Amino acid sequence: MTDAVIDFPVQDARTGDRRLSQLLDAQRNAYLLHGPLSEERRAAALDGLHQAVLKYQEALVEAVRQDFGHRSAHETRLADIFSTLGAIRHARKHFRRWMKPQRRSIALTFQPGRGRVLYQPLGVVGIISPWNYPIQLGLTPLAAAVAAGNRVMLKPSEYTPATAALLERVLAEVFEPVEVAVVQGGAEVAQAFSRLRFDHLLFTGSTPVGRHVMRAAAENLVPVTLELGGKSPTIVAADYPLDKAAESIAGGKLFNAGQTCIAPDYVLLPRGREEAFIAAYRAAVTRFYPRLDTNPDYTAIVNDRHYQRLTGLLEDAKRRGARVETINPGNEVPDPARRKLQPTLLTGVPDEAAVMREEIFGPILPLVPYDSLEQAYAYINDRPRPLALYLYSHDEGVVDRTLERTVSGGVTVNDTLLHVAQEELPFGGVGESGIGAYHGEAGFRTFSHAKSVFHQSRLNGTGLMRPPYGAKMERLLKFLIR
Repeated sequence: MTDAVIDFPVQDARTGDRRLSQLLDAQRNAYLLHGPLSEERRAAALDGLHQAVLKYQEALVEAVRQDFGHRSAHETRLADIFSTLGAIRHARKHFRRWMKPQRRSIALTFQPGRGRVLYQPLGVVGIISPWNYPIQLGLTPLAAAVAAGNRVMLKPSEYTPATAALLERVLAEVFEPVEVAVVQGGAEVAQAFSRLRFDHLLFTGSTPVGRHVMRAAAENLVPVTLELGGKSPTIVAADYPLDKAAESIAGGKLFNAGQTCIAPDYVLLPRGREEAFIAAYRAAVTRFYPRLDTNPDYTAIVNDRHYQRLTGLLEDAKRRGARVETINPGNEVPDPARRKLQPTLLTGVPDEAAVMREEIFGPILPLVPYDSLEQAYAYINDRPRPLALYLYSHDEGVVDRTLERTVSGGVTVNDTLLHVAQEELPFGGVGESGIGAYHGEAGFRTFSHAKSVFHQSRLNGTGLMRPPYGAKMERLLKFLIR
């Protein structure tokens, strides 16, 4: 994800925010005094959160629209409201099963002792959420942390201030401040937040900022879950219909105008099929968006800074000899003030171009030809491991080989984005695209401590293992070590 929260300065500022420390102390003291959220309180809180999101859904949609300049209301309802409600309902339905102790078998040597694993709330969880899906990426991990019995401090992005302010109001109707608190502020607040002594810290944002967050958390040995990003590849295999692939890829790429951490970042397709793909992609975009500037379905780039960054990527690619295919179905004269960046395909882009090295996070899509699938795998594996990978093929052998030969956080086959919408599938990165995972039961486990408990029976043989050692111990060891 590109600049999803803030740019941390290289220097490690040591000035803490006293207010943040007081909030953390209040939540930790409540945890120590009253314990974790009870089973009944978790159920009531998740019910209340679900009802509050429903109550404020229109206001939330409008707040996101204001923050983006323009954000498709349907995309907000689908990606932010629907997905968040689904995550809350799933946690509400299953958390009692997730929290049950698990019996574990005990080696014959230590029987009739008994073993079990207890899933204990960690305590106070910090969440730093981004701007691109400010509701979903704030409330989904929060619901998982609450389902696990934790207290939570949430730091929303300063790039979406209207949404952040409304989220604070929504959460205040459901939780006491010692249960869930929202922290507002810019870069200095985010830096201080990442240095707090949380029991766990979840950050969603860019890989460079993730490094700073992890470094700050490491000062206090705070465990982290990092949901980052990177350049998620799409492979179109030779057996898959190119027009269907192009339409599906366009839908995933242009959702939220490409401002999605798992958006397709480049397409690998059989050499010689670039022109056919360009034509099919152009036709799909024209069907989706007959016009762009005044189209309520086409989302704006979030702010001027990101708009300028994206136009800079295009200018750099042009200077380096790339061919630029801009798609403007209505032949409009774009108004830069609207920040509606036109969908763009790139071919012949050299690897040293910035668009091939940086996460794009916009409606720009480079095409990379390959001569064999092994060459495509080598291209992917020569780069940092991505958050997502997409494959278009009906050949099960190709699917299995691709899954085996590549490493990514998650995969969707014959579509894009949809693996992230499955609550039963863990969502997370690998390598530079992230550490750890959440969603559904994986989120509950992330925000829980798996405590091992061994119960010794009244009748046991451990007395045979105590000194003074002698012949009996020698015979016992000969029996055990074999």
